Amino acid sequence: MSRRYLSAIGSLAAISIVCLATATIAGQAPKPTKAAAKKYTVPRTPWGDPDLQGIWPSTHMLGVPFERPANLAGRAELSDEEVAQREEQLRRQAEADNEEFVAPRPGGAAAGTGPPNHWGERGRPQRQTALIVEPADGRMPPMTPDGQRRNAAVKTSFNDVVYASPEDFSYYDRCISRGVMGSIMPVIYNNGNQIFQTPGQVVIRYEMIHETRVIPLDGRPHAGSRLRSYMGDSRGHWEGETLVVDTTNLNGRTGVTGNGRNTPFSQSMHLTERFTRVDADTIEYQAALDDPNTWTRPWKIGFTLKQDPKYGMFEYACHEGNNAMFNMLSGARSVERK
Repeated sequence: MSRRYLSAIGSLAAISIVCLATATIAGQAPKPTKAAAKKYTVPRTPWGDPDLQGIWPSTHMLGVPFERPANLAGRAELSDEEVAQREEQLRRQAEADNEEFVAPRPGGAAAGTGPPNHWGERGRPQRQTALIVEPADGRMPPMTPDGQRRNAAVKTSFNDVVYASPEDFSYYDRCISRGVMGSIMPVIYNNGNQIFQTPGQVVIRYEMIHETRVIPLDGRPHAGSRLRSYMGDSRGHWEGETLVVDTTNLNGRTGVTGNGRNTPFSQSMHLTERFTRVDADTIEYQAALDDPNTWTRPWKIGFTLKQDPKYGMFEYACHEGNNAMFNMLSGARSVERK
């Protein structure tokens, strides 16, 4: 687990605006145009591909809910006032994180035995109201009957399950994998994503459970459907400046967040990711999920990745510190003996 202490509020990079050629109303500042937003020229690799290389953590997106809250229904963005409120909350959180002595948890012993709050990473206030960007309501589509059945079988928390064996734990808890989406989704820590490129392939290294994907760009077909894995079989190609990654052959054992406490994908999942560099420090990431055995319609997740050359990609030594499984299994056996 990394222990990074993020600054309370990141400064926003100023974007230069090309002045309109036509006269504007007196006293009215010219507004940004779509043409101005497209002035950024994506750098190229020596062999001519758009250059996406670098370290692109998603830490700044922490705090954006996965689904749009009911009180924000119909709104894709927060207001200036709401952003300011979140900035103030983050300032107070930073003060608490920097205290010399950790204050008692609200609720006492009932609040759990997890690590202190300052071990987690902090995001920055975003206007985006949900990570789900399609459907327009920012909510996950309804599940199919089979999806509902698999969802009901998922163990929901450490506190309401008596574990009989290691197989009862999620693949994340067992330090095996979070899957494709779980590796890149912004979570409490280890949100680093590093992209390498060579002629004919793109390599994405994830800090979370040290996953690495090697994505060929040469047009080869997917592997046979009998060959399945946690990260699936990925093939990439360029659509203009956008890297499009098509992934099939998932094994049906991981889900959206990767922690096993959400509905796992079925083996019919078809995942299409898009990586578009929109300025020197920003990649727009979007994932289209099409799993007709789990959801009644396709849906999309979208957020930005921010380049940070100073970000440290920490080793995810998961098994070495994974005492929770042993403790919970031995605790369950102790309860049974009593």
